[in-house]
Amino acid sequence: MFTDKANKIFQEVIAKYHEIDSVDQPFENAYPESDLIEHLLYRKCWIDTVQWHYEDIIRDPQIDPVAALTLKRQIDASNQDRTDMVEYIDSYFLDKYKDVEAKADATINTESPAWGVDRLSILALKIYHMNEEATRTDASDEHRAACQKKLDVLLEQRVDLSTAIDTLLSDIEKGDKYMKVYKQMKMYNDDELNPVLRGQK
Repeated sequence: MFTDKANKIFQEVIAKYHEIDSVDQPFENAYPESDLIEHLLYRKCWIDTVQWHYEDIIRDPQIDPVAALTLKRQIDASNQDRTDMVEYIDSYFLDKYKDVEAKADATINTESPAWGVDRLSILALKIYHMNEEATRTDASDEHRAACQKKLDVLLEQRVDLSTAIDTLLSDIEKGDKYMKVYKQMKMYNDDELNPVLRGQK
């Protein structure tokens, strides 16, 4: 199943990141570009993992305002990278299934396969960090028990989401579903579409 591969790669990424545990560490993809989908999944989860920790840092109430603004720009750039990677992954699936003829009654899904993968990557991060909390030795028994309950729910969500993604891919392969890639067309980074940026030209 595709999600077996994806979940394994996401766990590899998160473990690798936490060896150094710094948003400033260099990135090296463990998979060559010739292994395209593995390469894309690894890169996607790395972006998500770094951004997860950006979001932790920026919530520090003592953060220097100048540093916070710099970090906000990094988060914006990371969000754009994340969106781009989703589109690359969807393009991979479009190419993979390009010769499949959709049935006359085929329907489109509410989200593309890669946006499901995006959710699966974030879920891997939630599971990793909730497990940390559920096993934290300096936390109270009540805290660990509450986090374990949340972890159980997250693990169930991973099974459900993985099943849904694999089912969607199977339906596309059989022609029961078809997919499109819609560019996100974000407006706030475009100096022609964002009125604040346009006014500064």
